[in-house]
Amino acid sequence: MTEFPKHVVLIGCGNMAGSILSRWLECGADPATVTVIDPYRQEAAPGVTLLAALPEALPQGATVLLGIKPQQLGQVAPALRALWRDDLTLISMLAGVPVAQLRQMVAPAGAVVRIMPNTPVALGLGVCALHADNGTSPAARTAVTALMQPLGLVEWIDQEDQFNLVTALTGCGPAFVFRFIDALAQAAAQLGMEPDQAQRLAMATVRGAAGLAHVSADSPGVLADKVASPGGMTREGMNVMDGNGRLNALLLDTLRAAQDKGEELARLAGA
Repeated sequence: MTEFPKHVVLIGCGNMAGSILSRWLECGADPATVTVIDPYRQEAAPGVTLLAALPEALPQGATVLLGIKPQQLGQVAPALRALWRDDLTLISMLAGVPVAQLRQMVAPAGAVVRIMPNTPVALGLGVCALHADNGTSPAARTAVTALMQPLGLVEWIDQEDQFNLVTALTGCGPAFVFRFIDALAQAAAQLGMEPDQAQRLAMATVRGAAGLAHVSADSPGVLADKVASPGGMTREGMNVMDGNGRLNALLLDTLRAAQDKGEELARLAGA
């Protein structure tokens, strides 16, 4: 990493925050500049400081990554707010919790940025959606962008009311894709293929298709139509997926359900 904050404090270091930290360290971040605060974690990466509770003060100019569950915000916020200073930057991974609520409960001053990463950040192939309010300076935005770039695609979302939708698409999306791969393999197995072989073929197919879509100048929809020649096997299968808009309707319902859950989590966090 060419740029890394003076100090990063991770409050909560579960699967997602842990993946982010691992990627930063792989890219050259100095572990001596990282503190993890997590009472449930037994060990941290070599050189990283591990604490069970907040210290008496946070390091000068630190970036604080809030990686707890949204429902835990009410438990953590009072102690963190008591330590807050305007030289700190807050990055929150809490799904459904808006910037205004973070300012009210934790960080009345300084930079506040919401982030929604997804699991492929562990490989540097993730998506990091970001949003900040007017209280976050352009310099702070630039610094957060640089911090997130080793994780994958970085996208700033202008309208915060779309953040739950972005979360449903990119944050929840890998699980939906995993489910699709599993369903594709199970369908082949039910038609007579050996299950392990079906899974290998399904995973390789999706990986290759995603890679091709990534480098192609054509949209995925155009690519699908190019593969599906009239009267062929692919077109026959796609007719089933496309019939009565069934695939689009399924995904619309899926994203809407995830988006609505984000609104519910915001209400729980503010309770």
